[in-house]
Amino acid sequence: MRFIVRLATNMLGFLVLSMIFTSGFRVDNWVSALFAAFVLSILNAIIKPILTVLTLPLTILTFGFFAIVVNAFLLEITANLVGGFEFTSFGWAMLIAFILSIINTILTNDLHVQVERN
Repeated sequence: MRFIVRLATNMLGFLVLSMIFTSGFRVDNWVSALFAAFVLSILNAIIKPILTVLTLPLTILTFGFFAIVVNAFLLEITANLVGGFEFTSFGWAMLIAFILSIINTILTNDLHVQVERN
């Protein structure tokens, strides 16, 4: 269930961000956005752990901000694999990665609220 929620969140995030940032980020339709979200989730499961370990010193030196560069790199790989999903530059990929990270943190955070009854 969590995978489907994350997939839908990324797809909707891609669609909304492509409408907001029309000059730097393009998604042709919802099918391209869904396929890009699926490819990105596979890359996050397979390649991201390896990149995270390899770039750990840079991530520590930059207080975690280098993780945005890793996410942007994965978005660029996704754009190369998926048709109808592209960035005009790596800077746009970094901006979209940053915003998408915030969106995912807000929308897919596992909040557990406990209510005590007397």
